[in-house]
This record gives sequence, structure tokens and C-alpha cells, in this order.
Amino acid sequence: MRPHILFVAAEAAPLAKTGGLGDVVGALADALNGDGIRTSILMPGYPSALAQLELLKPCGWITTLPGREAGLWRGLMPDSNVEVILLRDDDLFCRPGGPYLDIDGREYADNALRFAALGHAAAIIASGGTEIEVPQVVHAHDWHAGLVPLLMRHYGSKARSVFTIHNLAFQGNYPLELAEACGVPAHAREDGSVEYWGQLSFMKAALNYADRISTVSDTYAQEILTPEFGAGFDGMLRQRVRDLVAVPNGIDTECWNPAEDELIARNFSQDDLRGKHACKRELQKTFGLPFDPFAPLLAMGSRLTGQKMADVAIEAFPALLAAHPRLQIAVLGCGDREIEEGLRALALAYPARLAVHIGYDEAHAHCLHAGADMLLHGSRFEPFGLTPLYAMRYGTVPVASRLGGLADTILDAGDVSAPVAGATGFLFSGETAEDMISAVDRALAMFAQPQCWRALQRADMAIDAGWEKSSQRYIELYRTLIEEPAQALFQPVSRERHPRSPEQASMMRA
Repeated sequence: MRPHILFVAAEAAPLAKTGGLGDVVGALADALNGDGIRTSILMPGYPSALAQLELLKPCGWITTLPGREAGLWRGLMPDSNVEVILLRDDDLFCRPGGPYLDIDGREYADNALRFAALGHAAAIIASGGTEIEVPQVVHAHDWHAGLVPLLMRHYGSKARSVFTIHNLAFQGNYPLELAEACGVPAHAREDGSVEYWGQLSFMKAALNYADRISTVSDTYAQEILTPEFGAGFDGMLRQRVRDLVAVPNGIDTECWNPAEDELIARNFSQDDLRGKHACKRELQKTFGLPFDPFAPLLAMGSRLTGQKMADVAIEAFPALLAAHPRLQIAVLGCGDREIEEGLRALALAYPARLAVHIGYDEAHAHCLHAGADMLLHGSRFEPFGLTPLYAMRYGTVPVASRLGGLADTILDAGDVSAPVAGATGFLFSGETAEDMISAVDRALAMFAQPQCWRALQRADMAIDAGWEKSSQRYIELYRTLIEEPAQALFQPVSRERHPRSPEQASMMRA
């Protein structure tokens, strides 16, 4: 009999996606199913998910959610045999905005209640409170599912739990007075195991109660044990280091495949790069840049936030354009309004050199990665970094920060005078415009040497970026948990209370 794993997540591509989390959940579930593990996904019943699932039908009703009741609907992922269970509560999840933000870009005021409901539904399923098969392992993804391990214990589930940190900076911190309304058990409200600087922390609940904690790259697993990258939880994580494992992310290599991609102008491969020239022309046309097959084209495709150093890029771009007269820059993304406006202003100042598309869709993303020569991916912290891997699949060479998963997946090419054999990109340390400019300058110098550049492109396209190895590591983790006897009495790692000063409150990341 195949082991049954229940994923719990706020998003899963293609049903709902705001970033890398959705990509990972959807692709990993599919990979595990192909490796002999029965994987189901529990997620909110967003309109987009209800519209896309195949063979959708009701499969149960939960009447014991905090202050409400909701339906359960089951279907299959499009073009996949991954089972998806939707928690259907139209008041909570059928809204005109996105999964987390309203149409004006503001966080929904009741997000704590929305994702607490998801956590209760998962725990009720895991304890046999519905007709859905009880899983052997519940795998909760990121803070939105942070209450799941705690609630599984509260409901008496015998299933084991894994919690994956996709980004420790996003913690799900809310006013502590919401804990009771969210159905947090009384003992956890009283003993400090979910309290963090005077707030209810979904992340702290997960770090205290999950049987195992995983994160998404080897370097990030070490970084989060330090005050610099631990986002206030480095002490807890050091106490649970024996339960912390690193399983690097992969990507969907069928979706991101230049040889078969239907969203790009012309297909190409590692052995025949001629189609990339047509894709570059299409990118220039799409973004309104002059057609120039020999101009180096630098792309930036990410959330336009401080984390992604988009503010630093705004400072660096004018200097790069001045130093390299033929350089073109194409930017795709959305995020902080101030950064968006800054990029729009640069596009007006350099109308034939720099183009910006505010927003995100798959067609523009595939066009960007297929047509660009190089991808700029700065970051102040980066758990993994999926975007450079997408670009590398298309022979677009990354220029990225030397930290987190980026340091694990990109081998620095060095200098054009002594290029490193087998290199795949360019890395830089630091957070200044000068640091970024120096790395782009090295990339542009290498671009001017066609033979060296082709070697970089082919090395990028040859990287094994799929889920095969990582899914096997998750399978081994699940099997270890299933065979391991459960603890007779669980003691939270940290019951420390964190009285919050006004200065500390202003520094907290929501």
C-alpha cells in the first residue's frame, strides 16, 4: 500500500500562485506521486481552484471549525493525477483579490482566521474526523499552515508532521487576542509556545510542534541558525537542529523546457541554440525595445521588493546603461508601489534602453527567460531562488547574490581573463549598487567573448534542476517518520515569552 501524504498549503500551481511556494507545492506533489507516494493537497477553495480542478465533487462537511463550518470538495489537478481537496468557505476564500491581498494590494484583515480555518481542517482530516482517508504524514508548507502541527496534537491525530520553511521572514504574526478566535488551544495560549513579541505567531507554533522541520536549500538551513538570517527564530532552530533537514527545491522541467515550450517564439535546445535568437527578438518586441541581435539584454524578473534588492537595481541601472551604450534592460514584476514608480521613471528616462512591465503572467515570464542573455537576481536573503533556475534552463545566465540557495545552485564564472570551467553564472556579495554593478560588468565582459558565453549557456542548460533527487529525500524523511515511534509527551522547545517594546514592534516582520 502506498504511503499517503497530505500537503497543506495556501497555494499550489496552477490552481493558485503568487510566487515560488505555489510552484514548489504543485510540482513536488506531482513528483512524489510519480515516485510511488500518494500525495494529496489541502488548500483553500479559491475561485481559480474551483474553476480549474477536474472531476470536482463534494466530499464532506466540517462543522467544528472555529466559529464556522465549511465544505470539502475533491478533484484532480489539470493534466495530473494529484488529488486536491479544497476547503470551501466562500466568505473566507472567494474574493476579488488574490490569496492574501485585496484588489488594492492590502492584506485581508482576517487572514489569521482564514488560515487558522485551513489548519483546523487539516488537523480534523488527520485525526479521522471526516470520510477522507487519514494520511500517515501531514506536510505543512510555510506560515499559512503553521498551526497544523499544534492542532494535530490537539485533535489527537496519530499522523506525523513535517513543516517546511519556505521563507522564515514571513511568519504569520497577528494580535495575540486573536488566538482564541483562531481556535488555538488554551494551553498553547497560556504557556507561551505560540507567543512571539506579544503576538500570535503561526511560525512559532510550527517550529515548536512539528515532528520535523525542513527548509529548501543547504546553505539556507545553515544561515537560519544565525541571528543575521534567523529572523528572531535562530535560537529555537538551534535547539531543534537535530530535527532540521535541508531538501533543495527543484523545478517543473516539463513546464520550463525550451525544446517544447509553447509560450516562446521558437523552440531551442542545448545542442541547437538558434531558436534563442528568435526569442530575443520577441522579447525586444514585447517590451518595446529596439531590435538589436547583438545588444546584451539584461532581464530582471521578480517581486519588486527590498528583499529582492529592486531598490538597489534602480540605483545601479543608470550607471550600467551609461557604461555600456548597447545594453538593454527588461524588467518584469510587481511589488512595492514606490519601487514600481521608480522603475517606471527610469523607463521614461531611458525609453529605448530600459523597459518595464508591471505585473506577472506566465507568457511574459517565459518570454523573458527565453529571450534574455542574462538575468539579474539580487537578494538580501534567498531561501532557494527558483527564478535563476528557470532562466538557466533557457540559456539565460544568472547574475545573483551569493547567499542561500543561490550559492548552492550557481557556480561563479570568475573573470574573463581566467574563466572557471563548468561555471554557470556570476555571484556577488553585499547589498550596494557597486556590488551589483561589478558582477554585471563581469558578465558583460564574458558576453563579449562568444566562445566563453556559449560554454556558460550550455553549462546552465545541462544542470539537473528537476525534482527527482529531492523527492527521494522527502520520501526517505516520510518513511523515517512513519517508522519512528511517536513521542509519548511533547514538550514545546520554547515557552519563552517575548514582551514587546514599541521599538521591537516596529522591527517585526509580518
